[in-house]
Amino acid sequence: MAQMIFVNLPVKDLEASKAFWGKLGYSFNPQFTDESAACLVFSDTVFAMLLTEARFKDFTKKDIADAATSTEVILALSADSREKVDELVDAALAAGGAPSNDPQDYGFMYGRSFQDPDHHLWEVIWMDVEAMQEATAEGE
Repeated sequence: MAQMIFVNLPVKDLEASKAFWGKLGYSFNPQFTDESAACLVFSDTVFAMLLTEARFKDFTKKDIADAATSTEVILALSADSREKVDELVDAALAAGGAPSNDPQDYGFMYGRSFQDPDHHLWEVIWMDVEAMQEATAEGE
């Protein structure tokens, strides 16, 4: 069995978070979705558990970081092309997300970022692996 990852994220308004990600074309696994949690599906092995803050607190003794004022994690999603990077980030901004950092273009790698409605930071990155390997080999 392939290893899977479930990223747990606290959200203030679960329905608003589900609507945001739904506008970006993502779905939710109903087996792990209820009134306090939604299992956001990125792929067969990558998921984000969007948890109401009350539910999130069941899993930690620490305070929940206020993502509007501090950053604990930056989540990165791969894209198949530069155009797909732009499509996803533009859709996120149109769906109520906020800009994050300036676009980054290194020729062999291109990325943009956004904040979701709960201020979690997301980067979307495309990379030309062959060009990256060539650039790395030239630098040796």
